[in-house]
Amino acid sequence: MVCVPELALTARLNISAADARRGLVRLHPEALAALGLREWDGVALMGARRTAAVVAVAPAGTPTGVVLVDDVTLSNAGVKESSAVVVSPVTVYGAKQISVTGSALAAGTIPEATLRQALLGKVVTVGDTVSLLPRDLGPGTSTSAASQALSRTFGIAWTSELLTVTATDPAPGPVSVQPNSAVVWGPGVAETDRPLAITDEATTSGRVPPTIATPAVPLADLAGVQAQAAKLTEWLNLALDEPELLKTLGAPPHLGVLISGPAGVGKSTLARAVISPRRLVELDGPSVGAAESGNRLREVGMAVAEICSGAGGVLLITDIDALLPAEAEPVATLILDQLRAAVASPAVALLTTTAHPSRVDARLRAPDLCDRELALPLPTAAVRTALLEQLLRKVPTDSLKLDEIAARTPGFAIADLAALVREAALRAASRASRDHTDPILLQDDLVGALQVIRPLSRSGTEELAIGSLSLDDVGDMVETKQALTEAVLWPLRHPDSFARLGIDPPRGVLLYGPPGCGKTFLVRALAGTGQLSVQSVKGAELMDKWVGSSERAVRELFQRARDSAPSLIFLDEIDALAPRRGQSSDSGVTDRVVAALLTEMDGVEPLRDVVVVAATNRPDLIDPALTRPGRLEKLIFVPPPDTAARAEILRTAAKSVPLAPDIRLRVLAADLDGYSAADCAALLREAALAAMRRDVHTADVTADDIAKARAAVRPSLDPVQVETLRLYAAQRASAG
Repeated sequence: MVCVPELALTARLNISAADARRGLVRLHPEALAALGLREWDGVALMGARRTAAVVAVAPAGTPTGVVLVDDVTLSNAGVKESSAVVVSPVTVYGAKQISVTGSALAAGTIPEATLRQALLGKVVTVGDTVSLLPRDLGPGTSTSAASQALSRTFGIAWTSELLTVTATDPAPGPVSVQPNSAVVWGPGVAETDRPLAITDEATTSGRVPPTIATPAVPLADLAGVQAQAAKLTEWLNLALDEPELLKTLGAPPHLGVLISGPAGVGKSTLARAVISPRRLVELDGPSVGAAESGNRLREVGMAVAEICSGAGGVLLITDIDALLPAEAEPVATLILDQLRAAVASPAVALLTTTAHPSRVDARLRAPDLCDRELALPLPTAAVRTALLEQLLRKVPTDSLKLDEIAARTPGFAIADLAALVREAALRAASRASRDHTDPILLQDDLVGALQVIRPLSRSGTEELAIGSLSLDDVGDMVETKQALTEAVLWPLRHPDSFARLGIDPPRGVLLYGPPGCGKTFLVRALAGTGQLSVQSVKGAELMDKWVGSSERAVRELFQRARDSAPSLIFLDEIDALAPRRGQSSDSGVTDRVVAALLTEMDGVEPLRDVVVVAATNRPDLIDPALTRPGRLEKLIFVPPPDTAARAEILRTAAKSVPLAPDIRLRVLAADLDGYSAADCAALLREAALAAMRRDVHTADVTADDIAKARAAVRPSLDPVQVETLRLYAAQRASAG
């Protein structure tokens, strides 16, 4: 049960000119210690995609929960400033060869030797963007000669040149540029023809002019949203083509629609497909919303004037929550008046899109504006298979099993699938360039891309690092694994059996046991076995002093899980989130949070394909209402490891530790009474450090090193707490 340490931190832009675009990540010393990192080690960052960089100490005054990242690394991780990013240690190999692409001028003027000097010491991954600014901040990485050579050959433009890493050897995974690495100019990776199903949310940056500049997608190619397309087509036909029919029946002929759905699901693509070949005037909400009040009003007025000029048509405003947020400004009233005038004009319709309907000015839903709403769901597994087939229909492939990829991508929208295909194409291009073979996309390329691409539905949220874990990797806890399989996996895999027997599946599971005994590891293995998306949150993270904020966070958590179903919500330390009501002095915040949890788990809107798993060390502190049937009804005790379990844990932890031949792990395990799973892993880690103190060039860990480690790593299990939890489990068993 060796878990790679990881932290969910808030990404902030590093404004230091000395660090700008140099591939350097800075962490608080406490965060470095928690991750087991030293300065200038490699570190992985997981946002919308996975990337790697070099880590260093943050300047004094940097908050513990903040990671300072330059703009290029932010882009490589696929996150925006102030978003959450998962940081963890990563193994970095020295590169034998790296292939990069850049501008034609750079490729024609910068020698490959100079290129290697400029990139020396940087950690890169295939698909990353990297600058030529040297990482001359650590020992042995001074590259002033490269800077002078770049200035002579390329002029001042070298400071703003950005390159793309197209291939690495070894691959995949992060590599560092070494003095003996070959850094070469590779052939440019051609952009594949843009698939007809790719959404504008994934590609649009900046304002679309108020004309139909983006080609519309044929309605037949809109997989998974045919019903919504038919409904929107019907509304447009009645409002724009047959207004007299509506007037005869006493209904106003105006039409305003708010199209909602998760980011990247294709809201604007659907709108453009249905509108075609009608006249379209389009406004990009974020671009217009970022302007000053006067400019915002002027741009909206110009678009309204154009659509109302007599020819009629449709006014489309994308991401309207950025233009008309819930916290309204005075100018919002004037903008709404202009939109109201547009809707009232003959032969004019208003379509708006948003990924956050709760963040839109409530006045937009007035009867004389957007009185209708159309919701687009995330694609199901079958729809994801169809979308992948569509995205790859012009790509040379070989024996792809797209249904398997679709099963492993819960929560992926079409934009995410398009990013997945692009990442796989980069891997295929890298292989073709390296081996001088015909370019062809293989199943392994798509599987490898799954380790990099993260769906938009989970961006900005903490997510457990699942990887290739499964319950088979948990070598002990047979009864616990069986109970979890029945409570979590069976309802998702065999819903027909529950329906046939006329019973409802369990809504939730509560794991309880001493700290360090593998509760989180079990959840990761469970999610990996069921190919589930995981929404993970620690109890205290949802608590907020502002009235209504904590309840809203609970609602948004469950909504994200519904959007990415089949999914698992993991509530760690739930005793901090849902203590017994009426016993806290926090102005009723926890009471309202408990009520919100009960409503989400057992309310009017049922949870479908969503299972809640909570974990705690103190089950007696949890509000009893949460453990009743229909909520966290299945309580599973995770006991401390016995001798056999400790031997299995040590065997797993020792896979990467060279132990001396005379060390017997089973004998050692028998002597570690009171050690948790985390303690066992920490023991071997401390033994390896003791071996390094003895001889930094040592090749193995001896029994003496383990003896020294035992003096430093003491058992953390509290016998009183363990016995209390055993008695609690026994009482639950007898009561059941």
